[in-house]
Amino acid sequence: MPEKSHTCKITGFVPFGQLTLVRNHDKVRGQGFPGVRSVFFPTSRFEPRRRTAHRRARLVVLAVLLAIFLTLTTAQAALAASSFTPQTRVGYHTGDQWEPAMAADGFGHVYILYPQYGTVPDCASCTAPSVALLMSSDNGLTWQTSKALLPFSSGQFDPQIVVDPVDRQTVYASWLQNDKRDVIVARSLNFGRNWTFSWAERGREDADKPVLTVRGTDVYVGFNHDEKFFVSASHDAGQTFSTVQVNANAGPGSSLAGGATVDPLGNIYFGWTAYARHEMSTNPVSIFVSRSSDGGRNWNTSLLDVSSAPPECAAQNCETGFLGAQIALASDASGALYALWNAGAANGGPERIYFSSSTTEGASWSERANLSDAARGVEHAFPALVAGTSGDVRIAWMDARTSEPGRRNRLLWNTFYRSSTNGGATWSTETRLSGAAEDYDYILPEGFRFPFGDYFGLAIDNEGATHAVWGEGRDYKSPGSIWYTHGR
Repeated sequence: MPEKSHTCKITGFVPFGQLTLVRNHDKVRGQGFPGVRSVFFPTSRFEPRRRTAHRRARLVVLAVLLAIFLTLTTAQAALAASSFTPQTRVGYHTGDQWEPAMAADGFGHVYILYPQYGTVPDCASCTAPSVALLMSSDNGLTWQTSKALLPFSSGQFDPQIVVDPVDRQTVYASWLQNDKRDVIVARSLNFGRNWTFSWAERGREDADKPVLTVRGTDVYVGFNHDEKFFVSASHDAGQTFSTVQVNANAGPGSSLAGGATVDPLGNIYFGWTAYARHEMSTNPVSIFVSRSSDGGRNWNTSLLDVSSAPPECAAQNCETGFLGAQIALASDASGALYALWNAGAANGGPERIYFSSSTTEGASWSERANLSDAARGVEHAFPALVAGTSGDVRIAWMDARTSEPGRRNRLLWNTFYRSSTNGGATWSTETRLSGAAEDYDYILPEGFRFPFGDYFGLAIDNEGATHAVWGEGRDYKSPGSIWYTHGR
């Protein structure tokens, strides 16, 4: 009888240490692994004269199985390293929720501030969008019902929320209202139960993109009127403000704030991007960091990077520049400064996520580092950044490295996370924060259709855990919702 070929068919996987080789038998069985089928090695009987050949064949097969085992073990270990909870929808479940901001205090409270597009329950005077506050008093395990923070007759946009790093209790928030002409600043001394309000700016022109940072009684909010970038400063805990233009020689365009921080010495930093007013598809985008060491009266600005013109996203009903360069800033307890931004190398092409740090109060920066494991050509956007104790820096971003099964041209987005305990010298492995959700046609197991909002939020709680909230949608317009996770 002719001998059978020495092909190998693996119909189930058993770790190497659990394999039992049975002489004069054609099976290799695994012991005690439910749901694991046998591994068959079709062959002839182990005849003495062919013992050496068969021993070599078995060794080759065992080596292959060992390699598979080590690969799977490594992959499982990488997945196990993530302890983030599955994404959960937060906020109102009617209408749309967009671009959430987040903060955490030193007493177990986590805050999410977001615009509610649609009806606001129990608020007849609210006009869409209305800024809504969502709070947890047990580090995100449970959440109170959302509430409108300050009902107003016109829409409210671009919310920000931060906790004073000195007392780790006082909460500040800001947003635009009155047809985007007013920049509102709110303060709470009792964990978000009651608020006082003031105006950082009451202008005659539309403002955009307010960014808020505080330390003690010093409160700073940056915003723009077209190409002019302003910072309003308060030194009485947000009761009164004075405003200074940061970029006196700005050319026509838009100067959009992205991130801000105050270091332990009181130095103030704002990160912002300068877009051209015309021919945005061919003009580069400059990424700046501005610093003040005198309470916001005078500013020095340095160029951090230059990005190519932003990608187009008309197919998702986007406004021009939606996926373009942005920057996030943070400083840790020792005063080290961190920046995370997205930038491209070809006009209209995909952009990457970059990180840099400064230990010289922004006078010099480390060489930018690409921190995404995605392949070249993958679109990246929406950097988020938070820092804690000395060297503790945590980052997140969105990218479109996956696609809908069977439809390679239908890209899907996900939110990714990494952290460092040594100021960015080394990083944890990537963790995917976003995941599957039932009953949402724009959320698939492989990712979501499109980012919903211009930014999203990260925070570190009093136990050292990371909290994240972001928006997912069908496209730029609607529908969309905000999603939350926490972990380490």
